[in-house]
Amino acid sequence: MSAKSATVTKTPIEAIADSYWQDYVMVRPIDSSCSNSVAYETELRSCQLDETLISLQRVDDLLLTIRRNHIKAGTLVEKELLADERYRHLLLFLAFYAGRVLAKQWQHVPHWYEVSELRSLYPQLPLSADNFYHRMAVCYRNDVNHDNSNANANAELFFALEPIGLRLFGSVDRKFLAVQGGQVANGLYQAVTARLPATNQNLPPVIQEIPASTNDGGIKVLKAKMTPNHSSIAKPSLKSVPQEKKITPTPEIFTQLLVELDEIEMLQNIGDHDYQRARKVLDQFERHIAHQNKPRAQVLFAASHREARQQALSILKQAASDGHTSAMLRLAMYELLGEGLLDNQKASREAGTAWVKQAADKQDSRAQRLLSKMYYQGVGVPQDIDEGQLWLERAAKNGHLEAADLIEKWQQAQTLILTQKQEQHSIKRYQLLIGAVVAGSLLLMVLI
Repeated sequence: MSAKSATVTKTPIEAIADSYWQDYVMVRPIDSSCSNSVAYETELRSCQLDETLISLQRVDDLLLTIRRNHIKAGTLVEKELLADERYRHLLLFLAFYAGRVLAKQWQHVPHWYEVSELRSLYPQLPLSADNFYHRMAVCYRNDVNHDNSNANANAELFFALEPIGLRLFGSVDRKFLAVQGGQVANGLYQAVTARLPATNQNLPPVIQEIPASTNDGGIKVLKAKMTPNHSSIAKPSLKSVPQEKKITPTPEIFTQLLVELDEIEMLQNIGDHDYQRARKVLDQFERHIAHQNKPRAQVLFAASHREARQQALSILKQAASDGHTSAMLRLAMYELLGEGLLDNQKASREAGTAWVKQAADKQDSRAQRLLSKMYYQGVGVPQDIDEGQLWLERAAKNGHLEAADLIEKWQQAQTLILTQKQEQHSIKRYQLLIGAVVAGSLLLMVLI
């Protein structure tokens, strides 16, 4: 920590951040000025916020729980939740906490800026005062040099509200673009670890030991542990080349599917035990892949890990064959990505599509929504807008909230187009009528 940082006068927003943290540490209601308690405060305290990197994974899990609860209740409306001070203060507290953890990794005191200060110090950033996710950012490094002529002068900033927003509200149709450019990280852990010093060796393991084998055909234990690739985490620099653009390893159509498999529960009559066993292992691989700044096809695993993954896929296929639609969709994803049990690319793609269609025919709204995207985008099937619309409508009918919202917006757009056409037709008829009256008046004048 530099002496300069210690003597800097705190800004109003830094005073708020400190107040929030003191409330948490002293086990007082967070933000006592709030007329109601902060949303999910009890669950927040169970996250054990000890200023470690791994605590951010617990925060990300809490955000997913909040998202899941609101999806089930049909109340996941971004505008309404941000207008609720209980949720607004919760998100601000989480942003302050993430900035605190990140600055600690750089051995620096976090320095917070509000949007008005950011506009002055970083005029190159396209900030909007109306955007909740732009309202503040933290400077987490001690080598700050506010050179406004430098295009990379925002390298030491972290807009912590952006990954929080994506975690809560992100979807195929609600994309988050980072104010600093590139894709917003999906969660605080991923966002923070991408900004760690290159020499940081304290990353918690992403994949722990895989479960030991059992007598019922379980998966062999793996001694090795996989951690994020440190070589892919570039140390930010104010005077060097621009930071490398963050690559999303997995196509968005499948990242959204994985979210829905967690958040939208479907009653499964058989195969759930096998599905949960396979999912536990495969989720570990997915977390590791998500932290790599490269396409997933370039992420390499040791032979022992590949063997464990194939065993998990075999168990997943058994659950899918038993009629478990979540297993069908998970297996379909791997086949469509060319990472499934089949080696032939064409056969793998056909098998993946067949699994999605089978789950869709079982009235799984997640499968129907996925199939609509596949037809709209031409993934695994020839692009067919009409088929995409058909499966979108079926997903909406079966209770898929996102699909229902899209259908409603589409119908509103169609109504607007029809109304405009009717108005244009009425105006044309009115013009013709006026023309006829004028012509008749002239003829009458001639006759008179």
